[in-house]
Amino acid sequence: MLQGKNAVVTGARKGIGRACVEVFAKNGANIWACARENSDIFEQDMKQIAEKYKVQIWPLYFDMTNEAEIKEAVGSIKKSKVSVDVLANIAGTADESSSFAMTPLERMRHVFEVNFFGMTLLTQYVSRLMVRQKSGSIINISSVAGIEGRPAQHEYAASKGAVIGGVRQLAWELGRYNIRVNAVAPGMVDTKMGAQIAEELREELLTGVILKRMGRPEEIANVIAFLASDLSTYMTGQIIRVDGGI
Repeated sequence: MLQGKNAVVTGARKGIGRACVEVFAKNGANIWACARENSDIFEQDMKQIAEKYKVQIWPLYFDMTNEAEIKEAVGSIKKSKVSVDVLANIAGTADESSSFAMTPLERMRHVFEVNFFGMTLLTQYVSRLMVRQKSGSIINISSVAGIEGRPAQHEYAASKGAVIGGVRQLAWELGRYNIRVNAVAPGMVDTKMGAQIAEELREELLTGVILKRMGRPEEIANVIAFLASDLSTYMTGQIIRVDGGI
């Protein structure tokens, strides 16, 4: 499905991002696997995936809140002279649940820096490469929280709502260059971030899910891979809910 394509995947160390790396590799893509910090465990994990599926995986390190590091990382991609066909913006953050009235503004700013501004800056740099080749697919991770509010704290839901607005506008701007921009909005997923939801609230929310369970990271990654592939060439500006039926 992705044979011969080259993809940038953020948040590659764990959760949906790590699942995305494996699904992309399984489907033939070469990948810049982006994480915040270098580690031997991560490097070995990426090497094993690359060998298993016979693709290239290039670990790349930068902090989503550090503009200079993001710029340097994209510079290294540009120097490789390899086309960038896909950008999967998976990295995200959520603080521990607290009431809106008691959440410091600085904490809200940090969530927006990772979930929206850092992602937006990376997209800006990578989209310039895509414009030159007049092709590409950009997939951002939003959340059902960005559509409905729950289950999330204010700053997380607001940042994911901003992602949705950004996707719809950017699809219009980049469409003339044959660059597609879409988003996936997961419901509750069995990741470290999903585990932050209090057990009582999680059980309550699952009663409203048709499939009566949390999603698996690879189930979200499969939809991202579809949007990255040539099977979705007439789709742009879309927000795809993957929530088990809410």
